[in-house]
Amino acid sequence: MCGIKKRTQYLVTGALAGAANGLFGSGGGLFLVPLLTKWTGMEQKHAFATSVAIIALLSPVSLVIFLLRGNVDFAGIWPYLAGGALGGLLSGVLFKKASVTFLRRLFGILLLYGGVRAVLLL
Repeated sequence: MCGIKKRTQYLVTGALAGAANGLFGSGGGLFLVPLLTKWTGMEQKHAFATSVAIIALLSPVSLVIFLLRGNVDFAGIWPYLAGGALGGLLSGVLFKKASVTFLRRLFGILLLYGGVRAVLLL
């Protein structure tokens, strides 16, 4: 059984991931990966994969909220789903072969790119 501190850490991590998913449509891994490795001692690759699983389960919750508010364009999602499925398959193959160092650097580059775009292109 995990203690109150661990449960609180899990709750905070999940809440941050859910908030990022709901506000930005994704991005929960920004919180999940570092906190899973730090708080639970999870190995980096395991944390990446676990993060994907958590986001997959959080996404339907966000989808329902967006549906209720009329913010989903079902006609426009199909090309993205096809590309996303292809990207998911390819990254699954590459993930197994990629080093943790490469994954960390790629994650960092993507965060920097997104941050710079968010700040400069407001």
